Amino acid sequence: MKINTAEFIVSNSDASKCPPEFLPEYAFIGRSNVGKSSLINMITNNKNLAKTSGKPGKTQLINHFKINSNWFLVDLPGYGYAKVSKKTKSIFQQFITDYFENRQQLVCAFVLIDIRHEAQNIDIEFMSYMGESEIPFCIIFTKADKISKVKVDSHIAAYKKQMFANNWAEMPQYFVTSSTESIGKEELLSYIDEVNQEVFKNNSEF
Repeated sequence: MKINTAEFIVSNSDASKCPPEFLPEYAFIGRSNVGKSSLINMITNNKNLAKTSGKPGKTQLINHFKINSNWFLVDLPGYGYAKVSKKTKSIFQQFITDYFENRQQLVCAFVLIDIRHEAQNIDIEFMSYMGESEIPFCIIFTKADKISKVKVDSHIAAYKKQMFANNWAEMPQYFVTSSTESIGKEELLSYIDEVNQEVFKNNSEF
């Protein structure tokens, strides 16, 4: 897939106010400072599309970007940084829960994980929530250029081991990426393109 157009549409904190168009949506989420904005800018060939910052928690809203006029890239706030109230159902903001559990247009979420670190409980917990809620997702390991391939493989193996220990039958599909070196870009876009083709072919709602 070649991205020809990437247009910012709307930001909000209410899932019910997301764009009414029935187009496939792919949501990107991860711990704060995982490199989410840089990854989005890399895959869309637009270094200014998503705002990047060295300060964790920069994204605080649901941000919709229309890609090639036929699907949405959704930039979601990071989890594990912002302080949330006891009323919050999980480890991230309530409106994110509402988005994941009620947004019919969502066809896949991408959970971003910093590959430089060994398996983090907060990432395992978040993915467990996604699995228990039957929300389809893939894993994107970011910042692969920062460590050796041996360590990349070792850390992925550690995630597999911990997920199997948490009753996962198999490891979700995953991608290894680097925003600075454009690693994983083609694989990720090809996957989205394949899913889009299946969605448009098999789902009359789209």
